[in-house]
Amino acid sequence: MLSLSVASPSNFRISRTPPFPFPKSSFSGLRISHVCTVASPSLSLSKTVVMMAKREEELKEIRAKTTEEINEEIVDLKGELFMLRLQKSARNEFKSSEFRRMRKRVARMLTVKREREIEQGINRRLSRKFDRQWKKSIVVRPPPSLKKLQEEEAAAEAAEKSA
Repeated sequence: MLSLSVASPSNFRISRTPPFPFPKSSFSGLRISHVCTVASPSLSLSKTVVMMAKREEELKEIRAKTTEEINEEIVDLKGELFMLRLQKSARNEFKSSEFRRMRKRVARMLTVKREREIEQGINRRLSRKFDRQWKKSIVVRPPPSLKKLQEEEAAAEAAEKSA
């Protein structure tokens, strides 16, 4: 049995369409497309507003730091990213969302760093030169999460020995 329901004209739009653009089809008829007029942008808008506020707060926090502090945190975050990649390759349990969060934070810090260079009148070529010098001067050190893990293991060993 065939049934047909009728809706208000504001919900549906009927338009005469030209033949289908592909030569193999001989369709030339009516196209009925549903137009969704009732949408709830409040849910997506509020989520976007919260995310934007969080980003703005994080940027204010980053801008309050000195360039040296930003450089130190970039090194720490890149170490953390390396540790996450190691955990992933070893198939250990980790939060995959941390990759994106850390990469975005590093990008924000580098953006603030570049904004400061632009304010000082440093052109792009000189900026790249400074970046190369800075990267060569980095002293390799374990990331904070590894330091924390090592401290916890040392505390556990000390507790075993004393017990």
